[in-house]
Amino acid sequence: MALAPHASINAADTAWMMTSTALVLLMTLPGIALFYAGMVRRKNVLATMAGVVAIAAAVSLTWFAVGYSLAFTEGWPWLGGTKRFWFSGFEYLKEAGQVAVSHVAPNVPESVYAMFQLTFAIITTALVLGAFVERMRFSAILWFALLWSVLVYAPVAHWVWEPGGWLAQMGALDFAGGSVVHVNAGIAGLVCAYALGPRKGYGREAFEPYSLAMTMTGAGLLWVGWFGFNAGSAVAADGRAGLAMLVTHIAAAAGAMSWMLGEWIVRRRPSLLGLCSGLVAGLVAITPAAGFVTPLSALAIGAIAGLACYWGATGLKHLLGADDSLDVFGVHGIGGIVGALLTGVFADARISGATGDVLTQAIAVGSVAIYSATGTAVVLFLVHIMVGLRVDADSEVLGLDLAQHREHLGSS
Repeated sequence: MALAPHASINAADTAWMMTSTALVLLMTLPGIALFYAGMVRRKNVLATMAGVVAIAAAVSLTWFAVGYSLAFTEGWPWLGGTKRFWFSGFEYLKEAGQVAVSHVAPNVPESVYAMFQLTFAIITTALVLGAFVERMRFSAILWFALLWSVLVYAPVAHWVWEPGGWLAQMGALDFAGGSVVHVNAGIAGLVCAYALGPRKGYGREAFEPYSLAMTMTGAGLLWVGWFGFNAGSAVAADGRAGLAMLVTHIAAAAGAMSWMLGEWIVRRRPSLLGLCSGLVAGLVAITPAAGFVTPLSALAIGAIAGLACYWGATGLKHLLGADDSLDVFGVHGIGGIVGALLTGVFADARISGATGDVLTQAIAVGSVAIYSATGTAVVLFLVHIMVGLRVDADSEVLGLDLAQHREHLGSS
């Protein structure tokens, strides 16, 4: 953390990082909002969207207050320091010709890097929402986002992405968030699903999604936005960023096709929802590997993830017995685990100088999973004490749009 001359800032890198920041925010607003809202029942569409928007706003404020500093400043192997609380020290001194930079990304202004990382904190917390939609109180969602983004997300980001973090020191590879984002959100979602219990009628009545066209639109925005997610994590406009963009696209396509084929074989017909879920599975799995693998390896990672996540959202979900409403664990948890482990298999030292180790990757995945599960359980306990977690039965039957927000969709 220091002031650097304006001349040390790379203009191309800064422009790309600002563009990537906008792309990653687009993944949540409106990407996740549309993707999730299309899969819930009509009576819960607006409540689901409201939850996504509220999470984005709440996490932005916790990141500004303490989250960024705890995640990305030098401190201890387990947690960063306090010197960037309230974005303190984010200087731009025109007359002196100086600007604040981070030791993690000295080629761009720290304001840009902090904003880029904020969009990751936002989408990770928003992903968890999919596990408990249609039954959690809106006030509980707010408190969950405020606490979880600080107590769970920020420490894990520090472990993996700040050079002094203990998993970074161990040599764990996570280019753009396989463990930090997807394993973390997937495990948290599973814990939330168990804690809240199943939706009324789950397993006994059909839950018709409101609009798979809306879900497909959200999936398309996720696919496009993921280029900022993965290629932006190069923190440079260079060849590695270009390769990360390429392998991201290949893995998404492979994931979509392998999920489609698996579903076609098992259920005798492919579905739009399966294609959308498969492309997300491929994107999730390539995330930790994007800056370390070749295009051919990306093809394998995406194809394996598509089938693994199809099983995660069907067979494994049945075995676990949790009403993970929108398959946060089945897609993000399983996809993140598969991608993190395969990064250890396929990482090519010629690309980044880093060599993969499956055991190290497994330790990182296991550590994040244990901490996320424990931290999420603590957060849920605190929220339960403060405001309660679940709406009452009558509100759930009526729908959260009306019960929680006094709003509803117009007549179709």
